[in-house]
Amino acid sequence: MEASFLEYAYSVIYSRALPDARDGLKPVQRRILFMMTDMGLRPEKGHVKSARVVGEVMGKLHPHGDASIYDALVRLAQGFAMRLPLVDGHGNFGSLDDGPAASRYTEARLAGAALAMTASLDEDVVDFVPNYDNQIFQPEVLPSAVPNLLVNGASGIAVGMATNLAPHNLIEVVEGAKHLLQHPEASSDDLMDFIPGPDLPGGGIIVGLDGVKDAYRTGRGAFRTRAKVSVEQISPRRTGLIVTELPYLVGPERVIEKIKQGVEGKKLQGIADVADYTDRKHGLRLVVTLKTGFSPEAVLEALYRYTPLEDSFSINSVALVEGQPQTLGLQEMLRVFLDHRISVITRRSQHRLKKRRERLHLVEGLLIAILDIDEVIQLIRSSDDAESARTRLMQVFDLSELQAEYILELRLRRLTKFSRVELEAERDDLQREIEQLLEILGSDDRLHAVVIEELDAVAESYGTPRRTVLTGAVVRPARAAKGASLEVADTPCTVLLSCTGRALRIDRDPDTQGEPRRASRATKHGAVSAAVDGTVRGELGAVLSDGTLHRFTPVDLPLVPATSIAFSAGVKLIDYIGVANPKLSVVGIVPLESPEPVGIFTRQGVVKRVVLTELPMRPDLEIISLKTGDSVVAAFPAPDDSEFAAVASDAQLLRFPAASVRPQGRAAGGMAGMKLGAEARVVFAGALRVGIYARVVTVADSSITLPGTDVATAKVSDWAEFPAKGRATGGVRAQRFLKWEDQIACAWVGTEEPRALTIDGRALTLPTELGRRDGSGYPLDGAAAHVGAAP
Repeated sequence: MEASFLEYAYSVIYSRALPDARDGLKPVQRRILFMMTDMGLRPEKGHVKSARVVGEVMGKLHPHGDASIYDALVRLAQGFAMRLPLVDGHGNFGSLDDGPAASRYTEARLAGAALAMTASLDEDVVDFVPNYDNQIFQPEVLPSAVPNLLVNGASGIAVGMATNLAPHNLIEVVEGAKHLLQHPEASSDDLMDFIPGPDLPGGGIIVGLDGVKDAYRTGRGAFRTRAKVSVEQISPRRTGLIVTELPYLVGPERVIEKIKQGVEGKKLQGIADVADYTDRKHGLRLVVTLKTGFSPEAVLEALYRYTPLEDSFSINSVALVEGQPQTLGLQEMLRVFLDHRISVITRRSQHRLKKRRERLHLVEGLLIAILDIDEVIQLIRSSDDAESARTRLMQVFDLSELQAEYILELRLRRLTKFSRVELEAERDDLQREIEQLLEILGSDDRLHAVVIEELDAVAESYGTPRRTVLTGAVVRPARAAKGASLEVADTPCTVLLSCTGRALRIDRDPDTQGEPRRASRATKHGAVSAAVDGTVRGELGAVLSDGTLHRFTPVDLPLVPATSIAFSAGVKLIDYIGVANPKLSVVGIVPLESPEPVGIFTRQGVVKRVVLTELPMRPDLEIISLKTGDSVVAAFPAPDDSEFAAVASDAQLLRFPAASVRPQGRAAGGMAGMKLGAEARVVFAGALRVGIYARVVTVADSSITLPGTDVATAKVSDWAEFPAKGRATGGVRAQRFLKWEDQIACAWVGTEEPRALTIDGRALTLPTELGRRDGSGYPLDGAAAHVGAAP
């Protein structure tokens, strides 16, 4: 029993489970590549059935069953398992979650990198050993111009030992090998300047390098890998975690299963759905949809903790060195590979030198014969047989036996003048190659230079950029206490609505609720049409142009810093609240819990005030009954101590007390607010507190030209110059039109700094001086489409 077990253990260790440190291949992998090379399955040739390859390998080299051979062949072709695949597979070679199709259905040929592994096999670069029945010979190791052990890694379980190596980046490994060749005393820490860590086929993130450093020094270590996850707005009201890269050898189906188990077991909170949108065109894409009100960072941390989105990898660098299993550090692995390449290039150079010398010997003899070809022909014709002809040629022309035999086999077509020129050129080339080979064999520096040149060629041909991100230290979001909620805190915030309908959120410090929302404007962009204070998990109302109010929670609105407001980062509020009608727009946002009335102004001059706290608590409801053809242009808080301001397209501005409009019920249609001229319409409406300083901005242009295509004129006036009038009157003129102008394109009244924008969002320079109430405007440096408050 002891003898049998030892024999079995020896066979597993040396002939099955452990890779050779020189070429990084197990015996079955080496035999597959050698047999495919022998079959001529080069990358430029067509694919052949995998079953044919398996049969050739099993029948000639590896009598261990077809299943193990096909499994090894499949792994060599899997891009998610190998950083540099050595087999080009055609068909279903499996995925991270599913196995491959049967060998009779798939096809294979060598990949380009495999040519570098098997190059020069016919030049006596490695020893050949008999196969299992001593009928044919197979290489003991492949020449391997690729540092395959590090690049593709390895895994295997032997008897009493195991190996597990992570893949690395070819370009980085080549640079490290070159540095070690030039600086033999380099330590593993020095080599980490070139090989900073593993580079996994599927990308991902390696968190912390301490374990990697241990593995590079001692051959043993462990590191953690994380999926690459981003937070995206997947719908106007939903935030999602988008997974585009997973840890090494972790499949999406396994992740989805663990997420579902975590949700069912109450370990994971805040997850509404998980879906797999992976395809061949766009690659991996898992979408984890979050429930409203949950922090994406906190949910992601829980996913890292309870699912394979975070995984660990243990390095155990065991490989065969001179037939003995050894645990190798980074320096030792590179040293074994470099020694192997030096041996391969030395033996190849010796083989080539021998062949070049033999050929030069024959060419020189042939040149002698061609110079005296007539005498050679006469000598051969006068000889009794080939043996005597050979002997006389050797005696007369001082030739060797090989040269004489070669001349006797010479074809007559080689006796032309051109053949002589070819032979002389070949002789010169052979002499030059012999000198180069002697130089390589006679100088370690030149030999090392060849090794470096070939490594550079391999890296240039097959190297790809790094896929895995390395982080030098463990970076974890703050962990919530056990049992703590992952929901977003209900902190104060301000929701801003831009003139173009985009909304975003600014969180405020609870201790500074009364502080101004704005700080420096140096980095702020856009123009604000409405700004409402609330809480992150509270509710606000969005009033649409059709007179309906929609409740929404700002928790999933894009959050931006108060010092750098850019509405390009916001979301279309009409989409956020889930309204798909393209004809509608959001005309204002209002608080829902304030007892003060909200004012509504329509395009046809109708005004209404309504107390929202008295309305039903429905997600959406009608708050004004509109006449046919009318629409709401503005909605805003309108307390009793405020004044309405309305600007019409015919340049009239009306100012009247809000208290003159009594609050009405939800179904009421409002009352006359502003008397409009023929074809005039209300272009702006708002409410301002009585007695405050405000400015009026009006922009005039021509209705004949397309909106935003003609240069307009603008005027900034003092609100105090406009006298208050009664409700349902026409107001006073706010701007005198120039000859080509006939309408107010946009207007604004407010206490903030005004800002005008073109249709594409570019800011325009407004006049700095205040104009007369009924004066004309100043030309702008573009066509204004919106006017609002600077953020």
